[in-house]
Amino acid sequence: MDRNLGILVAALLLVASTTCAIFNPVSESHRSAASELFSSADGSFGSLEETYEALKTFEVLGIEKKPEIRTSACVSVVKILSSTSSALKDLFHALRVNGVLKCELNDQDFPGIGSKLKDSLNGANSLLDFYYSIGGLMLIKDQTSEVDVHISDADRIFRSIKALSQSDGRWRLNSNNPESSNDAAGIALESLAGVISLASSEIDSSLIATLKNDISKLFDGVEKYDDGTCFFDEKLVDARGHEGPLSASASVVRGITAFAAVSSENLNLPGEKVLGLAKFFLGIGIPGSAKDLYYQIDALSCLESIRGSVPLILSLPATVLSVTKKDQLKVRVSTVLGSSAPPLSVKLMQIFVSGSKDASVIDQKLKFDPENSVHVLETLPTNVDVGNYIFSFEIIFDEPEHKNKYATGGRTRVPIHVTGVIKIDSGEIAILENDLGSVETQKKLDLPGESAVALSANHLQKLRLSFRLTTPFGQVFKPHQVAFLKLKHESGVEHIFVVANSGKKFEIILDFLGLVDKFFYLSGTYDLQLTVGDSVMENSFLQPLGHIELDLPEAPEKAARPPPQPVDMYSRYGPKAEISHIFRVPEKRPPRELSLAFFGLVILPFFGFLAGLFHLRANLKNFPKSIHATFAILFHLGIAAVLSLYALFWFKLDLFTTLKTLGLLGIFLMFVGHKTLSHLASTSAKLKTT
Repeated sequence: MDRNLGILVAALLLVASTTCAIFNPVSESHRSAASELFSSADGSFGSLEETYEALKTFEVLGIEKKPEIRTSACVSVVKILSSTSSALKDLFHALRVNGVLKCELNDQDFPGIGSKLKDSLNGANSLLDFYYSIGGLMLIKDQTSEVDVHISDADRIFRSIKALSQSDGRWRLNSNNPESSNDAAGIALESLAGVISLASSEIDSSLIATLKNDISKLFDGVEKYDDGTCFFDEKLVDARGHEGPLSASASVVRGITAFAAVSSENLNLPGEKVLGLAKFFLGIGIPGSAKDLYYQIDALSCLESIRGSVPLILSLPATVLSVTKKDQLKVRVSTVLGSSAPPLSVKLMQIFVSGSKDASVIDQKLKFDPENSVHVLETLPTNVDVGNYIFSFEIIFDEPEHKNKYATGGRTRVPIHVTGVIKIDSGEIAILENDLGSVETQKKLDLPGESAVALSANHLQKLRLSFRLTTPFGQVFKPHQVAFLKLKHESGVEHIFVVANSGKKFEIILDFLGLVDKFFYLSGTYDLQLTVGDSVMENSFLQPLGHIELDLPEAPEKAARPPPQPVDMYSRYGPKAEISHIFRVPEKRPPRELSLAFFGLVILPFFGFLAGLFHLRANLKNFPKSIHATFAILFHLGIAAVLSLYALFWFKLDLFTTLKTLGLLGIFLMFVGHKTLSHLASTSAKLKTT
């Protein structure tokens, strides 16, 4: 599982290659990661070992346990603890889970489990057999007082485990395996701590002294880097099937913490290396797997309670300070899990300029803010200007006895980036004569601002650009990043030049005579663009300056040609311009009055027709009645609608709309007309027969 941590460890080692790094205690991000990595739909995990890892991580981080986890886990715990055929490993993990969840067990099960674990100690032939048996007895001791878990032959068991140790402080898993590992050393220390706690009589003091010497040798082999990070490397697969520095370091920390808790004497652990281990676990960040997160959090919880060497972490809420905004430097001191530190003071001892060995001695005490639990440097020292620095802090305890309880690692170096608004002035751009260097054209530049200069030059002249950068304290600003001047030809060919620092100002002189080959002898308009920026410069800018018209000589036959310019994919495959269609211009119409007069003459015969019908006394007796009258009325209304449609076509509608509407009216007229005419025909036939 530790293989998944390779990228994170590599990143940590990259950081460790520098002389200082920033480490922060456990935060809300770890809690969010734990909730995500240890998630299960039904509350069950793959095994009780994984269940314990989730419960332990939740417990340390203060995350509320889900009820469904207890329900599913306790079923497995009861089943394993009540079975007489359960393996030592299963009993051990079941007891660990029960220690957290307090499942409802039968009290009669514990004596049988205790007897089985004691019997297994007599036949144990590997380090893991001792570990599971002794660890199980320790768990029973914590969960019930009804079972006697004390070991009568503790010295023999202690010597049996000690026989697997090596001269370098590491341990073997069994006598048949010559390979030793740091992970096995952690398992052995944890087992021996259990033997001391369960012993019915005091262990031989010489054995304890030998074990303390083994711990010292173990720390002698720890890997260490310039920023103080320490870890125990592991090349072999560990006893639990994992490999890598994370599992090995967590195992050693767990073992040393357990041994320190039962030892009557102070182990005199090297505080600097214990703090280095804490930096290693914190420097990993947020692991990407549940197993790695458990290793990290479990190890940090052990370091939180290790007797005599609890590491304190000095962290900064912000490492970027603005002198323009007058930001204050704030320092927080806490344990690895973020708990409050004992009463103490923080002093700023030295300030190093990044990349230089020169240091300024400050020795200034920071003011403590009890409301926010931070130490504040209200104003930066006068010798701190815009730039990158390394601040060296020292923790001083208010009570001297705390020196024997906590590990601070001496002075802590932290990188600080001081930013500010840089003043840009004396901006000029000029065209110089090549031979004499006299100024032909010179113009002022507003940097940053709006400048639109128009210059012209030939290949016998030069272009000079200069400006000055000043920090908020009036000092000459020398950025690590540099300024760039870009000339872009109208054909798309670009040329970029570095504007160098010539002491008190930045200046560049382009001799066009020596650049004709670089410019591919391309005459024409070149756009000028200036870029000035730095990581500590708050007002970095990219500004067009205008353009220059260059008159260069004709290119020789063997001169290099400009490179082909990349095709703009958007212009090729992007949306095309909308096509505007031009229709035929409408024919000229007659005046409105003439059209209305013509319309009146057209409908005049219709009114004459109606008057004729009235004069001739037209007979309407044959007009259909009852239901057929409805179809007759609709038929006449349809004819009227067609006539109205013709009128609308004349005034408003176009031909397409008129034909579409006329088609619909034609279908309607055909239906009602057929009904009406059929009725009239049948009526006429009946009259003839009669």
